Amino acid sequence: MDEPVCPGCRELSKQVAELTAQVAELTRKLEEATRAGKRQAAPFRKGPPKPDPKTPGRKSGDAHGTHRHRPSPTEPIAERHDANLPDACPHCRGRIVETGTADQFQTDIPRAPLVRKFSVHIGHCESCGKRTQGRHPLQTSDALGAAASQIGPDAQAAATLLHTQMGLSHGKVASIFQTLFGITLTRGAIAQIGLRAATRLEPDYRLILDEVRSSEQIAADETGWRIGGQPAWLHAWVGDRATAYAIDSKRSADPLERVIGRNWSGVLSHDGFASYERFEDAIHQQCVAHVLRRARELLAGATRGAVRFPRQVIGLFTEAIHWRNEYVPGAWSDDQRDAHRVSFDDRLLELVSRPRAVPEYATLAKHLRNHFEQWFAFVFDPRIEPTNWQAEQAIRPAVVNRKVWGGNRTDSGARAQGVLMSVFETCRRRARSVVDHVSQTLGWFGNRLLPRPLLLAR
Repeated sequence: MDEPVCPGCRELSKQVAELTAQVAELTRKLEEATRAGKRQAAPFRKGPPKPDPKTPGRKSGDAHGTHRHRPSPTEPIAERHDANLPDACPHCRGRIVETGTADQFQTDIPRAPLVRKFSVHIGHCESCGKRTQGRHPLQTSDALGAAASQIGPDAQAAATLLHTQMGLSHGKVASIFQTLFGITLTRGAIAQIGLRAATRLEPDYRLILDEVRSSEQIAADETGWRIGGQPAWLHAWVGDRATAYAIDSKRSADPLERVIGRNWSGVLSHDGFASYERFEDAIHQQCVAHVLRRARELLAGATRGAVRFPRQVIGLFTEAIHWRNEYVPGAWSDDQRDAHRVSFDDRLLELVSRPRAVPEYATLAKHLRNHFEQWFAFVFDPRIEPTNWQAEQAIRPAVVNRKVWGGNRTDSGARAQGVLMSVFETCRRRARSVVDHVSQTLGWFGNRLLPRPLLLAR
């Protein structure tokens, strides 16, 4: 006859079974995450396909999207060709009678390189005797003799763009020039073109840093980088009108402090990195998305009553974001918005001041409590972004490039990388053509009689 089982033992066995199943599930998720982190061949894979993917093709209504390439009526026609009728009907070999014509347009790329020859006039001054030579606006250098054969400004701008912004290696850029345009370049030549362009764009880089310094709001972020195989950090700072990058051996806020100074008093959006605390005069807005992500990860592994705390955190921050997104300018006075923000601060303090038995919950609560004044600045001023998405988007192309070629080999290359990325991204934000701006700058640098291209006109 079986021995009776006490209720306490039965409950304990049930809890052990539940915990065993939970440990098995967490172990499985940990193994999947570990394998995914090592799967460099598919860096953007996030899981299985969606069960209900969107239907491919064009959408109706406002989401229809832009049409394929269509040349503008003002674009010059470089070539004209007639598509003549055949001598006989291709179906029955009968006589064909022409009834009209229709226009068709085709846009192609030039395959033959454009070779320019400059006859440089040379002379000397009758007064001082110094040698002088002429300069054409399309020239990028005064070099003659063995260095008289050079690459034009548009080609240099294109090579720099393909490597720095598009992420192609120096070897692939050289291959593109040889395959598509018949221009022979070495990897070393591509690297030198980038370094030279960065040197000549230094004035623009200084203007960009000045613009970031004078911004009312700055979104900051950083990501890992490499210089000569050694660990480094790529910093991105998104200001009101310009975006600046810098590569430094440290992750700290030292590079940003050198740009804006420790007494900068604008709105600083960041991910909570402790080094940003040195800017004591700034209004800090920590990224709410990071907190929501942590809370959702905790909620995914919680059971029973343990789901309450992450749900409360998610609910509080989601409520604040919804209020900010639905706010109508002028609907509330400054005092009303300030009181509303204080109410969110008080609710957060009440939530995170309670003791937490789960270590992960205690860690999150401590972080929220230590920085409780840095979470709801966007409630008082809805113009402030609740996340640092601008900095994360600005740094994303660099992350993709890092996966392709790993970083820079030298300090000078890292310096050039920061300068070129800053100019390219600021050009994009200002709706300026990167190729045009770089090409014009290369021409202006050697001929100051030309007007200097302005990237940030006041």
